[in-house]
Amino acid sequence: MPTIEAKLVKVLNALDCHDGELSVLLTTDAEIARLNRRYLGKEGPTNVLAFPMSGGPPPQVEAGMLGDVVISVDTAAKESEAGGEPLGRTVDRLLIHGILHLLGHDHEVSPADADRMAAEEKRLMSIIEEE
Repeated sequence: MPTIEAKLVKVLNALDCHDGELSVLLTTDAEIARLNRRYLGKEGPTNVLAFPMSGGPPPQVEAGMLGDVVISVDTAAKESEAGGEPLGRTVDRLLIHGILHLLGHDHEVSPADADRMAAEEKRLMSIIEEE
């Protein structure tokens, strides 16, 4: 079974981010709720938050820091159980979702954007699941 690092390398390479860096924080519902309130003004926990280092339009990342992805393991575990998928797969999916947000994808803009992001998530999941 590939490590999370190996999966990240595959995802970043598939996105042409060969030299990009990101930080990943696995945390609790309480901590992600605090971050959600502080930085996004939203109450309660969520499954994943993404904080891009670029404050402007979607970054053209050649090198450097992409940003931070924060995943609530508590919420991921609930989603895993509800969806009948292994927890590791749920975390992989959320990590990919967060990385796509770092690169400027946003499923909340329009249904077409949501479809494009979902298709990209599916493509990237298939890359890390092939062995």
